[in-house]
Amino acid sequence: MTLDFPQSLTEKYRPRKLDDFIGLAKPKKVLSAFAARPFASAWLFLGPSGVGKTSMALALAQAIPAELQHIPSRACDLESVEAACRHCWYVPMAANFHLVLVDEADQMTPAAQLAFLSKLDATASPPNTIFIFTANDTRLLEQRFLSRCRTLDFGQENLNGELTAFLRRLAKSEGGKLSGLTLERIAKECTSNVRDAVTRLEVQLMTGEETPAAVASDDLHPHRCPKCSAQWEHDAGDCAAPFKTPCRNCDPAERPLTVGQARARKAWRTIRKNVRAEILGDGRRQHKTNS
Repeated sequence: MTLDFPQSLTEKYRPRKLDDFIGLAKPKKVLSAFAARPFASAWLFLGPSGVGKTSMALALAQAIPAELQHIPSRACDLESVEAACRHCWYVPMAANFHLVLVDEADQMTPAAQLAFLSKLDATASPPNTIFIFTANDTRLLEQRFLSRCRTLDFGQENLNGELTAFLRRLAKSEGGKLSGLTLERIAKECTSNVRDAVTRLEVQLMTGEETPAAVASDDLHPHRCPKCSAQWEHDAGDCAAPFKTPCRNCDPAERPLTVGQARARKAWRTIRKNVRAEILGDGRRQHKTNS
């Protein structure tokens, strides 16, 4: 009999399989191929916080499958490195590989980083062992360490649409009732940080009410893009009806227009067309007179 203890939404909805992650198309494709044919190697998962680097490493360990040795953040010193690698010399239980996961590898001690130089080479590497390091940047990592790793970029992606849909499913599953505008605002403010978005949603569900910023005021007008169906807002007071101009997601170079701005542009194009036609007409008449 197992007891279900309460847990945070970030842990409850943490993806357990590679295909369950939001975005991260390249890491998912690469690691899915690697899980099908694993081999002893070292990887560096590089990217900002909250995008799923550690969670994807855990999902990879399950997909291979591999026995996990986890060195948490700021605990990677020489002793922990030697202990983890010593364990990897034993045959893994119910698996064919060992997987050593080092979180925030850019914060490991200099001695630990030096120790890994030989552990990641064929000279002293444990058999059937996969090393995965996560880091936000590489400023504190030596080039000779980086040269021993396969770097996988977990960079920023425009996840607003996918993240909003994920938050909507999560809120519905938790019995919460939040407007689409609130969910889209959370996704936009958190960019690609899925963990931060889920944490904010959890707080929002606890309050049981919308944030004041999510409700349109007299000077704040929400609209939906006709191309990608994303909602966005502007504060133009002369807009009184929906309009059909694309948002920044569809064309970052173009700023979405209000009704008044769209009409003004159309009027200006008409004026320029009429002036051009009049100038060309005068030129033709002058040419006939001179002939």
